[in-house]
Amino acid sequence: MWRKISSKVWMGYGAALFGVPVAIGLLKLFGPHVNPTTAALAFLLVVLFVATAWGSRPAVFASLLGVAGFNFFFLPPFGTFAIRNPDNWVAFFAFLITAFTAGQLSARAKRRAEEAELAKQEIERLYYELQDTFERSSQAIALKQSERLKSALLDAVTHDLRTPLTSIKASVTTLLSELYALERSEPGAALGNEGRKELLQVIDEESDRLDRFIEGLTKLARIDAGEMYLRRELCAIDEIITAALKRAEPRTREHQIEVWIEDELLPVRVDEAAIAEVIYTLVDNAAKYSMPRTSIRVSATPKDESTILVSVEDQGPGVRPDLRERIFEKFFRAMRDGDIGDRKSSGTGMGLAIAHGIVQAHGGRLWIEDGRDGRGSKFILALPTGNDVNETTQ
Repeated sequence: MWRKISSKVWMGYGAALFGVPVAIGLLKLFGPHVNPTTAALAFLLVVLFVATAWGSRPAVFASLLGVAGFNFFFLPPFGTFAIRNPDNWVAFFAFLITAFTAGQLSARAKRRAEEAELAKQEIERLYYELQDTFERSSQAIALKQSERLKSALLDAVTHDLRTPLTSIKASVTTLLSELYALERSEPGAALGNEGRKELLQVIDEESDRLDRFIEGLTKLARIDAGEMYLRRELCAIDEIITAALKRAEPRTREHQIEVWIEDELLPVRVDEAAIAEVIYTLVDNAAKYSMPRTSIRVSATPKDESTILVSVEDQGPGVRPDLRERIFEKFFRAMRDGDIGDRKSSGTGMGLAIAHGIVQAHGGRLWIEDGRDGRGSKFILALPTGNDVNETTQ
């Protein structure tokens, strides 16, 4: 530590010893155009620079050099240290006092800045210690949540990315193997048009599956970042339900779809495409978790003048009450994490989380109740109507 300080001080002395002669040389270049006032200001700049960079002792040394140079070169009679004119004695002592005072003040300001920086670092250290203590106090809960999310994300990535990639890779490998075999004229290598068509369909379907998975991740990221921008307009709820059911037709062919929509419902102020996606997700979820040839009921009824309730009800195994909040969490899958029903139907764990985020962005609610006669699940969606004067457009 002593060596470091000593080296820094000696650098200051060297800077003073170099700076004052340089200032004298530059001033002499201008010849008679330089008056004592200009020279004094130049030497003061050197003193201030040395004081700011290296502290008070080198600043005192620079002041002494500046006083000597000022007297010898710029106060008559020039080339001597004698001062004959009383006015020059005043200028000499004024410069001497100013140089010393300015150097000390600059050095003191530097010390204060260093002390302030040290105090800031100490405050930051104490802050981080307190923050670390607080984090450790809640470490058990945070660690449990982090491990659960990490496990869910890892499972989603490994399963929902690797599975379609494996199918695509296998199909492409088979097609390439056939092509290479045909080039070598190996017998029995041709797959036939049906075989090629089947493999290309696998590639097409699994590519779509990958695209949906990545799109889901993107939507979740936008919801978490608060970047869910909606184009709200007055829309007829029956048209939204019809569009969602049409999209879900390939998923519900083995189920009986019942639609119950009351007449003359007020229009809802929503983003039509976003709410259609929510209803599609709920219908798709109902088809996924209920047996074939069971019914799925979609209904729309008024709650009051400002709210319409849309429900999707299935006859599946239902959702336990203790899982009804968690089921809307990212990557939570009831049949994996909650051990409900047949594990074959496990999805990505993003659909309901996305639906929940969309509904919340509309200022609505999405929750789960028991189905009719305590059988199955009933997802209920509360949407604002055009009569809700407090509703704002995002």
